Amino acid sequence: MIPIRDTVESRNYPVVNHLIIAVNVGVYFIQLAQGAKIDHFVFLYGLVPARYSDPFLAHYFTPGQQLFSFLSFMFVHGDIWHILFNMWSLHIFGDNVEDRLGPVRYVFFYLLCGWVSGLSHLVVNWHSQVPTVGASGAIAGVMGAYFILYPGARILTMIPILIFPFFVELPAFFFLGLWFFFQLVSAAGAPVREGGVAWWAHIGGFVFGILCLKLFIRVPETGITRAVRSRTARKKTPHLQAIHATGLSGDPNLYGEIVITSEEASGGARKLINMPWAFQKRLLRVTVPPGVREGTILRLEGMGREMPGTGRGDLLLKVHIQDRSRPGLLTWHDFRSNSSINRGRRVF
Repeated sequence: MIPIRDTVESRNYPVVNHLIIAVNVGVYFIQLAQGAKIDHFVFLYGLVPARYSDPFLAHYFTPGQQLFSFLSFMFVHGDIWHILFNMWSLHIFGDNVEDRLGPVRYVFFYLLCGWVSGLSHLVVNWHSQVPTVGASGAIAGVMGAYFILYPGARILTMIPILIFPFFVELPAFFFLGLWFFFQLVSAAGAPVREGGVAWWAHIGGFVFGILCLKLFIRVPETGITRAVRSRTARKKTPHLQAIHATGLSGDPNLYGEIVITSEEASGGARKLINMPWAFQKRLLRVTVPPGVREGTILRLEGMGREMPGTGRGDLLLKVHIQDRSRPGLLTWHDFRSNSSINRGRRVF
């Protein structure tokens, strides 16, 4: 399963999450520049359990190097696919966790999850001489926090079936729960001391992320966090939005909701909406005219259901102006008392 995106938009730009990604990419380029010395680089900055369990091997490293490896191993990666998948997962899940914790608490939470994941691997593979590298353990902690914070979010997931990609939206609790189950199964079948994926680092990071989240939430926000939030608040909602339209039996019209900010309501906006229907998805372009108000209805003609004798109905989108919170679900009854209707544009 490959996650493509989630349906929860962060209220603020994730500056720390982007910075962590940038540092990982920068370290990877430094790693590539090592050339023939890359194995020495990985052994020095990766987490090698035998460096702590074998006194003879530990003699070759200073106390500072031994401590620094618990930090540096999170930013070293095995190959291009390793770092790409890790950074993509961090991009999807990290922005929302940072949005909830704030930049200061998030950076400490991320690093602490990575440290605990490394400790988990160290305990289980105490005598291994194979370096452990990668941000997977820290990202697993972020995923554990996401599991608690946004269990009802939808994760657009690509599932390869033979040579054909199959896309499906899965609830976050199911996607992450299944991911964690695979880590447990893989860890149970993996031989100790041999190279490969550090399954126990993933497990330790995920569990710690769940357990430690409540503690971090209780820590008061700092003045730095409030200052950063005021400067990084998003002025626009996503250009592409997923619309889950609803309708009553016998009614050819479909009903959904489009979310914009107050700035977009004042100046107008253009959005793309992705509307799943039956076994297909329709991509529509919607123009939100300037000056719309909360509850305004945008009518997309001919985008409803085909009904015998009445022809095809319309898609009615209710405008929801929202700056700082996640959009909610909309039902057909929300339209009955609103008579303000505009016409949106559409394209396939």
